[in-house]
Amino acid sequence: MSGKNISDFGQPTILLQRLCTKVTGLSNEAAVPYLHHALRIVSSNIISSTESDEFQVAEKIKRKLVRRGREKDAAIFSELHRKLQSQGLLKNRWAILHLLMTLSEDSTSDSSKVSGRSAVFGFGLPAYTTSTPFNPAYRPPQQTPGTTVNLSQLSAGNTTGSSGISSIHSDVHSGDPTPVPYSFMPSTVFTPANVDRGDKGLGIRLASVRADQTKGQVKTPVTSISVHRGDNTSFEIPESELLKDIVFVFQGIEGNWIKFDASKNGYQIDPLAGIPNAVRQHIRKLAECGWLYNKIQNYVEAKSVDKTFGLVGQSFCAALQQELTEYYRLIAVLEAQLLQDEDQGIGLGHSGLTLRKLVVWMFDPLIRLKTLAALVDICKGKKGGALASSIYSYMQHGDPYIKSLIKHILTMIAQPIYARLLRWMYDGELEDTHDEFFVAADPTVKNDRLWHDKYSIRKFMIPTFILTDQAKKILLTGKSINFLRQVCQDRTPTKGREIAMATDNHQGHWMFTQDTSNEFQQSIDQVYKETSQHLLDVLHTKYKFMDHLKAMRRYLLLGQGDFIRHLMDLLGTDLAKPASSVYLHNLTGILETAIRATNAQFDDSDILKRLDVRLLEISPGDTGWDVFSLDYHVDGPIRTVFTPESMIIYLRVFNFLWRAKRMEYILASVWKNQMCNARLLKAIPELSSILHQCHLLGCEMFHFVQQVQYYISFEVLECSWHELLTKVKDAKDLDFIIAAHQVFQDTIISRCLLDEKSQGILTQLRTIFDLIIDFQCKQDLFFDAATVELEARQKFEKLQKQRTKEGDWGLSEQEENEEMRRRRDFLKTIIPSNRAQMVILAQSYQNMVQQFLKMLTIHQDVSLRFLSFRLDFNEHYKAKDLKQRMSLTGQKGQQI
Repeated sequence: MSGKNISDFGQPTILLQRLCTKVTGLSNEAAVPYLHHALRIVSSNIISSTESDEFQVAEKIKRKLVRRGREKDAAIFSELHRKLQSQGLLKNRWAILHLLMTLSEDSTSDSSKVSGRSAVFGFGLPAYTTSTPFNPAYRPPQQTPGTTVNLSQLSAGNTTGSSGISSIHSDVHSGDPTPVPYSFMPSTVFTPANVDRGDKGLGIRLASVRADQTKGQVKTPVTSISVHRGDNTSFEIPESELLKDIVFVFQGIEGNWIKFDASKNGYQIDPLAGIPNAVRQHIRKLAECGWLYNKIQNYVEAKSVDKTFGLVGQSFCAALQQELTEYYRLIAVLEAQLLQDEDQGIGLGHSGLTLRKLVVWMFDPLIRLKTLAALVDICKGKKGGALASSIYSYMQHGDPYIKSLIKHILTMIAQPIYARLLRWMYDGELEDTHDEFFVAADPTVKNDRLWHDKYSIRKFMIPTFILTDQAKKILLTGKSINFLRQVCQDRTPTKGREIAMATDNHQGHWMFTQDTSNEFQQSIDQVYKETSQHLLDVLHTKYKFMDHLKAMRRYLLLGQGDFIRHLMDLLGTDLAKPASSVYLHNLTGILETAIRATNAQFDDSDILKRLDVRLLEISPGDTGWDVFSLDYHVDGPIRTVFTPESMIIYLRVFNFLWRAKRMEYILASVWKNQMCNARLLKAIPELSSILHQCHLLGCEMFHFVQQVQYYISFEVLECSWHELLTKVKDAKDLDFIIAAHQVFQDTIISRCLLDEKSQGILTQLRTIFDLIIDFQCKQDLFFDAATVELEARQKFEKLQKQRTKEGDWGLSEQEENEEMRRRRDFLKTIIPSNRAQMVILAQSYQNMVQQFLKMLTIHQDVSLRFLSFRLDFNEHYKAKDLKQRMSLTGQKGQQI
């Protein structure tokens, strides 16, 4: 070739040379003229008259090679042709194939005719047709069981689809056969029955077969198979008859010699036919296609009319029907081949279609049918996302041929899921009549519980190719849209909706190809972020969520100190009455007075309107302090965060904080009374010891309450409030805010000893609070008695001074005796009893505090354990407890 090596022309030239040598049977040197002529055709501008010329010529060449007994060369030719197609560099492949076919026809002639042949090829390539009918637009009608299909009509199907079952010209693997999924039905169901027995009807059938064959003129000998009877007579069954039966079996229709055995659920060869075992093996293998076809077809027919199967299931049926259509095309090609062999009178044993060739051609279609049957088995009883998950499990198959089939089917199945997903994420619409989608809606839920209860996730319907985090974002996105429209009355369209619905509507494969692309994740993140941010903006701007949250902190959690103090001063008289004597309208008026007199008056009017008084359930012996509570009314979208359950938690916390604040208020009043009475009662020196005892106990109680108040106000409320504000500021969706608010309330409940685990400690703390109230009452009674005694002494001294001033005797003996008797009674009755009461009260208080500290030290919460250190910073209670233990130990030793 002009002094150049063949390899210098590139890979296409080498492929052309190998095609020339394989078709002509010549050596590389002898095939050089043909290669030159092929290269000239490649460089020409001849255009094919029909798109199917290349396929038709290639099929003609393969048939010619097979007829000459060169099956191996036919397989190699198919492989070379496929590789040539994948190169994409040659545009006139059909003309080259026509040349090669012509060369194969003239390859038996003398090599001296090459020059003349070349001259003939120079005139151009004539239009080439084949005897196989071809109509790409044809689709065979739907079959029903028991219906015979005219194979000559089906022969018009196209067999060039690379994804269809009809790809009989697919790659011939040199290695092991393609692996088959483990659930494929084994071919052993077609067990031969080599039992010779008499059948009178058999002779009639064989005679009719032979009579039908002898009607035409057979140009070449026909290969036949002997059929033996019990009377030692034999009949020959032409192989063409078996091939016809097999073609019928491919469609699920019984033939003359191959019948369906319902007991064994498979096709069986007539047991009286003396067919060799090798032939039986081929027939059983081929008949498996018919069994698989029946299984797939029955599933499609049953589910296609099932209205409850849903869109995903119908898409699966459509995908199966599409594969069966490709299978029909294959049958049409086989029927056309049989008809062509009959018309040309070609002996099947020489160059026509044979069982062995059919086994080779049906290798890939059989694998495809097995895969489809396996999908049918695994998808029984499933629909929607569960069905998609089952099919997706086969995507990890190692065979790319099967993986491409699964991907094609999964693409069709994922389309309705993706379309419904888009409508949910962009429009908030959920049309799921058959419960296929993994998002479920409860139409009975009202708008006030829309966010919490109306929409949920069906976990078993989440396709496995969609992550749980993605499913949650999809749920939140659609739920946010519905919340905006139905609760917030905001119908602003979702940003980017028109573009997404126009461009992404047919991108269902994004969902199950996330291992290679992130388009699906990006699209979900984008619409989720924009929708959630819009919802948060509406809550913050239109409905002033942060203002209401801060109002909860100021009023229900006692954050507005001046207001709470003034309100407690105004309510002191009314709340000291029994609970049954407290009236709501009086308390409401006092609340309004407290608002107008403090900085609370500068709050938003909408917030102040929501603030109200609430009386709790009355129990016997309760006072107004026990049943009083502030309330905050919420409605609209903010009710989604401040649910009735959360408002109950606020009331519980308020009740605890109000009680603790009252203790501080009481001890402040106790200290004020101590300071005032300490000066007044100096005139009675006998009271100094009791006053000192009251002062010590009051200071001890004040320290306890002050540390508890510090713990509640700073370590519990302020720290938790700061964390809540940070989370609300960084929130990405409404669920994040709800969760942060829930954590805030849970933290307060647990650290304020209001949870179930701290019931014992809370009871102990309330007992200490009751002792503080008891101390106030006893001290007030003591001061009242002491004040009466002081007034009596002052009155006596004043009377004495007045009489002395008038020049009279200051006191008579009787008056002096009465005064001394009164003072002795006071010293004997009032002082000892009050001193004993104070001692008992102090001892009870200290015991309760010691027990409270012990319970705190073993609590799980670190902050509560730290509170025990603050309450006993100088280890006073610890040392006292140690002394008590030692004293008890000593007493036990003495008793022993």
